[in-house]
Amino acid sequence: MTLLLMAAGSGSRYGKLKQFDELGPKEEFLMEFAIYDAIKNDFSQIVVITKAANVTFLNDYLSARLPKNIRLDVLAQEITDLPSGVTFTGERKKPWGTAHAVWTARNVINGPFVVINADDFYGQSAYKKAADFMKSNENDYCLLGYTLKDTLSEHGSVSRGVCKVSGDNLLSVEERLKLIQKGDVILDEDTGLEFSGEEQASMNFWVCRASIFDKIESEFRIFLKDEDRIANSELYIPLMIQEMLQGKEINVKCIPSGSEWFGVTYASDKEKAMESLLKKTKEGQYTSPLWN
Repeated sequence: MTLLLMAAGSGSRYGKLKQFDELGPKEEFLMEFAIYDAIKNDFSQIVVITKAANVTFLNDYLSARLPKNIRLDVLAQEITDLPSGVTFTGERKKPWGTAHAVWTARNVINGPFVVINADDFYGQSAYKKAADFMKSNENDYCLLGYTLKDTLSEHGSVSRGVCKVSGDNLLSVEERLKLIQKGDVILDEDTGLEFSGEEQASMNFWVCRASIFDKIESEFRIFLKDEDRIANSELYIPLMIQEMLQGKEINVKCIPSGSEWFGVTYASDKEKAMESLLKKTKEGQYTSPLWN
């Protein structure tokens, strides 16, 4: 089983590259706790997608820490990484999006894999549930969900994918871009819609199959023919999965993670994240230092 971490973001709201901020008790990166939890649950390959400038540093950093029996692939998400036979001669500063980041790993992943954000903490239960799902289910995709009210920030509005489910089947994920707590409800300031907070939210913890790579490439080819999309849009992994779901190409389960989530969207989130990691370490959930 493989864990793929997306670590190519710029951290515009955070003010620095939060993927490499030293949040752990012994100055570990947040992604190291994800890797630790995955390895504890029988993941044997770690794939990190980052910017080209960070590949050597991150490969050296993680290679020195991870157990020798764990395969590590650190890959660069490049604007020039395009489908065979396709060219792009325009200018574009930002990456092609999270789906393209996942597609970057198409040549190193052969089986089921988990996709997460490198700058989020998902909790140990989520990795166990994902591992159990991959061991018991050979075909379906899966989203590990988090209770919406538990995913907000005290320091500003957040973007979340709000799930619609039937039983344990995911029906759709609707992106809400400006969610904020207002009294007893959660308000989407863009649309005026209100949520109770008990809804399941997508925090981009997906169990995927290798079939996603062909879907992304197909959509990427279409994307690159549209000048407006090239100028203003990105390819997102939730959209790829939702299109496959709506086209009845795949089934997607939605499983409550049973875990605490936290992230560092804003610089002011850092202190809370550090306190939480220290507390979990003192409780014995993690060793300190994390790698021996």
